[in-house]
Parts: sequence; C-alpha cells; structure tokens
Amino acid sequence: MTSFDLGTPLPLPTPSDELLRRLATRRSAPAQSLVGPGPDAAQLQEILTLGARTPDHGKLFPWRFVVLGPQSRARIADDLRALAIQKGLPDKARAVLAKLVNPPLSILVVSTAAPASKPVWEQELSAGAVCMNIEHAAGALGFASSWITDWYSYEPEATALFGLTGAEKVAGFIHIGSLSEPPLERERPDVAAITTILP
Repeated sequence: MTSFDLGTPLPLPTPSDELLRRLATRRSAPAQSLVGPGPDAAQLQEILTLGARTPDHGKLFPWRFVVLGPQSRARIADDLRALAIQKGLPDKARAVLAKLVNPPLSILVVSTAAPASKPVWEQELSAGAVCMNIEHAAGALGFASSWITDWYSYEPEATALFGLTGAEKVAGFIHIGSLSEPPLERERPDVAAITTILP
C-alpha cells in the first residue's frame, strides 16, 4: 500500500474502470455465510488505514475501531444470549447472534462524536463513511463484507460488552471473510425518482 507524508501532493483523480466496476457490483454479503479465509494481519492494517481516509470535517477523527476475533466474539455472544434471556427478548434476538460469531473477522466502528467545533451529526456521518471505506477496502483485497447493526448495537448493557463508554455509539459491525458462491443482486432504487436537478 502506498503511503504519503504529511503535505505531500497527492495524485490527481484519473478515470478508473476497475473502481467503477467495484462500485457497480458492490454487494453486502450475508454475515452468517462468511467463511475463511479472512484478512491476515497486514491486510487488516491496510483495511483500517484505508478506512480512516474518510471525510472528516475539522480533522476530529470522531471514531475508533474495535477488532473482534473469533474468541472475543464467541465470549461476547454467550453474554449477549444471557442478556437477551434476562430481558425477555424474542428468540430472534438470540438467533441473530450467528451473524456475529460466524465471520472470520469483525471490525466494530465506534462513533465517538461529542460536542465540538463541528456538529455532532457531521461527526456521526464521518463514522458512517468510515464503515463504507472499510467495505470498499475489504472488497479491493478480494474479501466479502457485511455492514450491520442489531439489537446489541443499541442496548447499553450490550454495547458495554464491546467496551463502549459514555456517549459512544455503534456505527456498524463490518464482518469480513470469503464467500463460497457469489451473492445475488438485489433491488436498487430508481435514481431518477429520488433525484432533483436544479438549474
């Protein structure tokens, strides 16, 4: 991966059929279908580095990463099952934990937005952009990924199990791995119907 020193002029954009093809075929994978291999240590570092190259008004870096391997996710999933039972949540709350434990690797993107010189909403949008950059970086390395949240992303007792504190929020779990068969295309929006062009 090419890196640049602070203040180095960056290359100007040039047409890229490869990037256009990636954007045109990007598809979330079913998290429970992701299998090995997943990213190795060097690939993970590259994914995180590229994920952090995201729009960020004010250079606040209002996000952080929690990398979850199989052991940590299995332990947390056990605690989440117990929490779901304790709170009387429906069976589905326990069933969705398969999405958490099956993939080879998961990156939790935590929004650390706080009142500052820039609006909190813009900081939260930046965390969402990080999630998308991570998905694109994983795809560029040949992996499939799934950006999801679930009930445990919004339940304070659950987010504490992942180490979130205070006003931190889950921007998304990005599950990364490989697929044994390509995902099917899904319905896409009618872009003309949701676009207003002002002269």
